[in-house]
Amino acid sequence: MHIHKGDTVVVIAGPYKGRRGRVLRVLPKDNRVVVEGVNMIKKHSRATQRASRGGIVEREGTIHLSNVMPWCAAVNKASKIVIKRLEDGTRVRMYKINGETLND
Repeated sequence: MHIHKGDTVVVIAGPYKGRRGRVLRVLPKDNRVVVEGVNMIKKHSRATQRASRGGIVEREGTIHLSNVMPWCAAVNKASKIVIKRLEDGTRVRMYKINGETLND
């Protein structure tokens, strides 16, 4: 998967199109990601000993990987990610739009 936890992405399809956010979780088996502030769902929780109060909790739901695209802050645009191998053999993720490397 080219998108990792902590990357900034923009939603390119669906009801949240145009929204930007940080990736909180990546679910590679399901090809889904959880993006901060996108696809908010209401979860009903019961009061337990750990969580003394029950009620309705709002949290982020998953969104399919094909509906998000990495956001390059340097050029303020969405860009694909390519993986390049350096001379010393290490693999580096780079934005295709300008060749800038992502910090992992």
